[in-house]
Amino acid sequence: MGDTTGPAGLRLPEGVLAMAVRDGDWARWVESLPGSAQGLLEEWQLGLDGPAQHGYCSLVLPVRTPAGRPAMLKVGYPDDESEHEHLALRHWAGHGTVQLLRADPRRRALLLERLHPEQLTEIDDIEACEVVAGLYRRLHVPAPPQLRRLSDRLGRWVDRLSALPRRAPLPHRLVEQALSIAGDLRSDAATDGVLVHGDLHYDNVLAADREPWLVIDPKPLSGDPHFEPAPMLWNRWDEVVAGGDVRGAVRRRFHTLVDGAELDEDRARDWVVLREVLNAAAELDEPTPDPDRITTGITIAKAVQD
Repeated sequence: MGDTTGPAGLRLPEGVLAMAVRDGDWARWVESLPGSAQGLLEEWQLGLDGPAQHGYCSLVLPVRTPAGRPAMLKVGYPDDESEHEHLALRHWAGHGTVQLLRADPRRRALLLERLHPEQLTEIDDIEACEVVAGLYRRLHVPAPPQLRRLSDRLGRWVDRLSALPRRAPLPHRLVEQALSIAGDLRSDAATDGVLVHGDLHYDNVLAADREPWLVIDPKPLSGDPHFEPAPMLWNRWDEVVAGGDVRGAVRRRFHTLVDGAELDEDRARDWVVLREVLNAAAELDEPTPDPDRITTGITIAKAVQD
């Protein structure tokens, strides 16, 4: 790979450089980052205000605006999930979420309100679930028409599960159940129409000045609010296992989210089962599948319905 510094010496964090090994498209994106980030800093008249940071698929730079306001410049990898992030943030207008100050969707560039580094990972998981349940109620508003529809993704997921061989290391009963759920949801009008975050979990909620907690990093869809809880169950999994009562811990999180957000329990349960079986199936596509990840998905799918 070529030079990893920009014209003014912007140096990429090691975590961003490591993204280049994912495939050729990622490598080209990483190589282009110093120049594109430096261009944005100059065009938007932003001053660097701290060391570069990163997410799983983005470079994040602490900056100051021309007026001296602290902000964060996020430059994301151009995948489908990030394409409409700016639309969702504009639609929410800072109500429960980080404020969007400026965007260049073509370059996947977002100038965002600066929040604090503290995440929901730093408080008790059930208290965190209560916070997220309250955020659900604010985020789940009518979706902008440009967003991708959750029902369209269901079609791909049905194809993926249908292609699983019967000998796959997943309980066949669960796979059949997930296929049935997906078929029903695919034809249900309520599967689309509500703006959903798509990946709302403990790491994607940060402390703030305007409010105690604000949401970041949406992967927005026109979807169903009941789609949301699953990531809150599979994240912070080490804590679930360490507690000794895995079933009870999963169910406490699930019911805290469902009750706090006034979701329909049966519909939320169906989405959790489907998403967890899909997670386990996706792991089988990895060059070296992680059996623990497969077991986690199966365990959660069973726990919410036992």
